[in-house]
Amino acid sequence: MPRLTTESFGAVDDMSWLGSAHGLRNARTETLDPSTFIKATHYPNGYIPSGMPVAKVGGKLVPYDPSETAVTGAGVLAGFVLTNQKIVGASPIAVPVLDHGRVKVANLPVAFAPPVASGKSANTTFVWIV
Repeated sequence: MPRLTTESFGAVDDMSWLGSAHGLRNARTETLDPSTFIKATHYPNGYIPSGMPVAKVGGKLVPYDPSETAVTGAGVLAGFVLTNQKIVGASPIAVPVLDHGRVKVANLPVAFAPPVASGKSANTTFVWIV
């Protein structure tokens, strides 16, 4: 018989940032690099919160750089982490990423402005609800 365990951490996912259910069943799995996130800034409660904007650099997810001049690497929005992700150590973890759908900008866990510069959201399709 397998040894199954249940684990609880942080709060229940706050998915109020989702503007619809569109895209939820199509979230893709990506690898997140926890070593690129700052505990005090990105996951003070021990987990990356649902709705965290991310970019993809070198095949791994890193924090998204919102500055309009950053249009390569971390400056290109790859999507949003769909569910809370517990961070333990610096080993990469698989996470679900939403790359299309409706997003309520005011309800994201970090300050965020929809990208304006061309190329900053080339890999995503979002309807921004502001």
